[in-house]
Amino acid sequence: MRDILVLGGGKIGETICDFLAGSGDYRVTVGDRHQSILDRLPRREAVRKQVVDATDPVGLRDAMKGHYAVISALPYDLTVTVAEAARDAGVHYLDLTEDVASTRAVKKLAEGAETAFIPQSGLAPGFISIVTHDLCRRFDELDTVGMRVGALPKYPTNALNYNLTWSTEGVINEYLEPCDAIVNGRAVQVPPLEEREEFSLDGMTYEAFNTSGGLGTLCETLAGNVRAMNYKSVRYPGHRDIMKALLHDLRLGDRRHVLKDILEHAIPGTMQDVILVFVTVSGRKNGRLMQECYANKIYGREIAGVTYSGIQTVTASGVCAVLDLLAAGRIAQKGFVKQEDIALPDFLANRFGMTFAREEDLAAEVRVAAE
Repeated sequence: MRDILVLGGGKIGETICDFLAGSGDYRVTVGDRHQSILDRLPRREAVRKQVVDATDPVGLRDAMKGHYAVISALPYDLTVTVAEAARDAGVHYLDLTEDVASTRAVKKLAEGAETAFIPQSGLAPGFISIVTHDLCRRFDELDTVGMRVGALPKYPTNALNYNLTWSTEGVINEYLEPCDAIVNGRAVQVPPLEEREEFSLDGMTYEAFNTSGGLGTLCETLAGNVRAMNYKSVRYPGHRDIMKALLHDLRLGDRRHVLKDILEHAIPGTMQDVILVFVTVSGRKNGRLMQECYANKIYGREIAGVTYSGIQTVTASGVCAVLDLLAAGRIAQKGFVKQEDIALPDFLANRFGMTFAREEDLAAEVRVAAE
């Protein structure tokens, strides 16, 4: 039985606690600075609640003592503070951040560490890097890599064609920060909300455009080995233009707190969402230019009598699977661990990672077991 500290009692933090405690292999302490948030969380035998102020480095280190690992489900601007405390406390560190600058700081902290630092362990970045790297390994020579991910309402009803399904701060941040990409073989940064495209999947039309953070560390990993690579968020058509007007024409990008307040008071959340993952890789195989694609749609579900949205399910499942693999010794035990260092078969075979398994993945696993 391993002791885990989960920081952040929001929707994702609560789901992580539920999944870990429900596994029977972890004792969980959930920490949040607000007692009211802790009081809202349901009582569970294997979950302890503790007031923890993530802006207090000393209090953070004290809270981490005696734990195997800490998982940060806090806003991205607290990432570095938590990672620094984890380094000082000597515990393994995992987070869900999409913020590029924070991840670079975590990588620096991981140098020479005796514990593992595994940021970006959610969906995008996270699972998208694992599945993309697996596709890339099938080619003799890479040409282009396209990564597309969206957390979308099943039933869009407003002009934005969108509902708030995860961190509002995170959405705004990825719409404003520069985006890593590879263009003509060189790592560059491209502007967010640009390079809009449309594509169809299962008869539904979507738009996709540049957003920050989704590539994770793949630019670094594949630099010099691919001609073009980018990451784009998927939305229903029309969303990008409205957000661009809000952020740039009305200059709400300079007043993030105002935009956050507007969105959270006007755009309802939903538990009825769909997570879309679409990856295309082209390159040379045996001298021929070929392309392979990965497409997956994941919906919310009921687990142990509790209904979870799609984004809750995949984000919590992603980080819980990585923690499981760490505890089992299937990934590096110290230093900086990239998501693409994790083998896709190991991830999908994990009890939490199976959330992402498609019918064809399960069929392949059965065939391998039979052989």
